[in-house]
Amino acid sequence: MTRYYPVETSVLHSPAWFVPFDEFAQRVRAADVTAELDRFDPDGAGWVPQDTPAIRTPSAAIAYPELGRRRGPGAEPERFRVRFSVVGLAPLYPADGASFDAALTGVEFLAEPYDDTTPPAVGSEPRLVRLLPGTAFPYRPGVRTVHGVVVDAVTRAPVANALVEARGTTIRDGVAWLERTLTDTGGAFRLALRWEGEPVIGPPPVQIFHLTATERPGRTGVLDVRLPTERDRRHVIEIVEP
Repeated sequence: MTRYYPVETSVLHSPAWFVPFDEFAQRVRAADVTAELDRFDPDGAGWVPQDTPAIRTPSAAIAYPELGRRRGPGAEPERFRVRFSVVGLAPLYPADGASFDAALTGVEFLAEPYDDTTPPAVGSEPRLVRLLPGTAFPYRPGVRTVHGVVVDAVTRAPVANALVEARGTTIRDGVAWLERTLTDTGGAFRLALRWEGEPVIGPPPVQIFHLTATERPGRTGVLDVRLPTERDRRHVIEIVEP
């Protein structure tokens, strides 16, 4: 069972705290979010799983109170990461505020040392962790989706955890929209397209959606999809060097 703590006691001494956000539903996700903590061992062991439990505050933030509490002179900051998992959703790493990279497997942070008389040298701010629909996301009936795979343009190898996006503006009022998903381990994606694309007069009349896939900065691919004529096609987005 998840333990709940007041924000005043749980977040005050937590070196990092995270707010899971369901991007498709556009709301904070409070239930069924699993967080796993790892510590980086600089002596060669790499990332080591920790048994430090996460707590959830009443505001739905996930925190690690008192992580970093160490007494004695010479204590150094420790490097940690948190990995999130939710059935049907895929976490977008890193948390808000940094460039996307498919190779990232968690949100990293430093735990500054402190004790009862010396506070942490650096404070912490809430970080939004966006949860995007995965290939197994249970879209409700009637939601329009397109599917396909992201591959390397040269090797044809599938690109896992690539960020696939489509964006545009509504025809009637010009409001900007954005749909995003992440590929699975086999490079497959399924992307919702709930809004209007760019209209093209037929025959037949179609709407064009501009899809972009990103592996990391400088490694992207683009593809135009025409609906409804290409709705059932398996679309292939090729990642290329700039």
